[in-house]
Parts: sequence; C-alpha cells; structure tokens
Amino acid sequence: MEKIRMFQIGCGKMSVYTMKYALKKGVKIVGAVDINPDLYGKDISYVIGGEHRNVGIAPLEKLEDYMKATKPNIAIVTTMSLLQDVKDVLRICAKLGINAITTCEEAFYAQNSNPTIWKEIDVLAKANKCTIVGCGYQDVFWGNLISVLAGTTHKIAKIKGSSSYNVEDYGIALAKAHGAGLTLEEFDKNVASADRISEEERTKLIESGKFTPSYMWNTVGWLADKFHLHITSMNQQCVPQTHNEDLESSTLGMKIKAGDATGMSAVVTAETEEGIIIEAECIGKVYAPDEVDTNEWRIIGEPETTVTIKQPATAELTCADVINRIPDVFNARPGFISTSELATPEYRLKNLNEYINK
Repeated sequence: MEKIRMFQIGCGKMSVYTMKYALKKGVKIVGAVDINPDLYGKDISYVIGGEHRNVGIAPLEKLEDYMKATKPNIAIVTTMSLLQDVKDVLRICAKLGINAITTCEEAFYAQNSNPTIWKEIDVLAKANKCTIVGCGYQDVFWGNLISVLAGTTHKIAKIKGSSSYNVEDYGIALAKAHGAGLTLEEFDKNVASADRISEEERTKLIESGKFTPSYMWNTVGWLADKFHLHITSMNQQCVPQTHNEDLESSTLGMKIKAGDATGMSAVVTAETEEGIIIEAECIGKVYAPDEVDTNEWRIIGEPETTVTIKQPATAELTCADVINRIPDVFNARPGFISTSELATPEYRLKNLNEYINK
C-alpha cells in the first residue's frame, strides 16, 4: 500500500503532538491549514520545531484545493469540540474520499446528539469509500478502559465516572465552550439554561441539530453502544466552577475574577432497559496552581471496581491515541463510525504503514 499521507487540519496546541508523533511513526505529512493568519506561509516546523519539512501552512479556506494538490489519504482534525463546527472540513474529506480522524469530542458518538449531520457525513463517506472517526483521550480513558474493566465484573448495576482537565491545554474554542471567564449570570444564561428543558424539547433540539452536548453526553452514548444497552432516558446538567482568587488564563488572554466561572462540570445520567445506569461527569476549567487532571471510574455491582488515574498527560494521551488509531481507520469499513466498533486501542511499536492490511 502507498505510504500514509497525512494532512493536518488545525495547527494549534494539539497539532504539535499529532504531527510529531505521526512523523516518528513513519507518516508523511503533506499539508496543513489553520485559521491563524500569523501561520500562513510558514512551514510546519514553525509549529513543531526541528528541521524544515517543506510543508507550508495555508488558510482554512484553501483546504479543498490544497488537498486535491497534495493527495493525502488521511486527515487529522484538531480544531473544535462540536460537530457543527467541524462539519465543513469533514464534508470536504468525505467528498474527496479522504479518511479523517478528529479530536472533536462530539464526533466520538455524534449519532446521539446531532444525527442529521452525522448521517449526512456517514452517507457521503460510504459513497466515497473513506472512514471518519472521532477519538482521543475519551477513546481509552472514558471508553475502552471501562469496557475492559467490565470484563472482570459478574453483574453491573451502575457505571459512574468523573474526569477533569485544564481547558488551558486545548485552546480558546474549548475554553469558551466551557463558559470559562463568564460571570455566573452569563454562565446561567448562555450555558446552564440550555439544559433546563424537557426530554421532548431536547429530542426536538437533537433532531434539528441545535442541541449542545457536553462531552459526557457522547461518551454515555458510546458506552451504551459498546455494552449493547438500550437507553430509555437521558439528561445532562451543567454547573459552573469557581475559584476564590483571581486566575490568569493565557488561553483566553484575561484574568478570571474570583467568583466568576473558571469552567464547568457537566453531569450526564442515562437509564437503560437492562437496568444499568450510566452516570458520567466531566469537569473542564482553568486550573488553580494546585489542581491537576484526574480520571476516576467506578463499576458498581458484583464485584465493585474503582480505577483512579491522577495527573494523566491528557493532551499528549489524546494525540497519541489519534495517531495509534490511524491503521484502524484505514482498515475499518467506510462511513462515519464510532470507535465502539473498532478493536481496543493498541500501542504501535512499528512504522504505522506496517499495520495497514488493505
């Protein structure tokens, strides 16, 4: 098979890791785009350091022409968190028959939050024989890790998880999506109020493509799919996080005043026909100096198991999962698919080209 030819969409903080990791695993990077004018015309080495790679960064609006000229066979999309915000680049990839992996959290299981756009891209990808996948940190630490632990459980009553991360590590779009920097009144109006609705109203929002899911909404959908559970009801609640002292945010370029929202906690709860409850919380905020990432999941039943991971390198783990998944995407069926139907993520010791079987 032809060598993996990767195109990087988004040249911010996450791309530093995706491009470095890809190059070290034998992947050829053929192009890159971003929305930052300061990067236009610069080589990707300006972002990742090291030797000149002879790969220029172009404006996002040049994406389709740039892809046609460079002929990548996979794109890595490290930009926004909602499907609505990445749909155009995923459409271009699907239209051109280019595989794509995105860190967009909603894309992890988009069919339960934006089925209209998900289906449109799925149909387009199938028609052009390429595969679109959302993965990253959640693929392992909110998904496959729990699935593997369940293999040592006789009976499950409830799956309960909580994960925290510093929004400073992921760029301005994610920080704003978490309400960081808003007053509590602004947070209530712009973020929390969206979930004070009935299930019927939420269903209508989902069908119209106007629902804003928290990361755990899609994770709960992924877990239910992986465990072959049938969800009967599902809700989410977003609560602001605060700190008692001012916090500087380099990502937002501002000082968050004491008592204002540093981010949010989003809790998603699902009930299933099988009687198993899934409750998952994600806490994304601008950290105080003494705070670190934590990931904790409990499988409540017989027996009960708790796994806690302190201070995971969330950004790096996200990007390593994306790059390790490249062969899985090449080997998968066409369509906009979930990693819940792929094999458990693996460490890739060899050049990634050696793992592709078609």
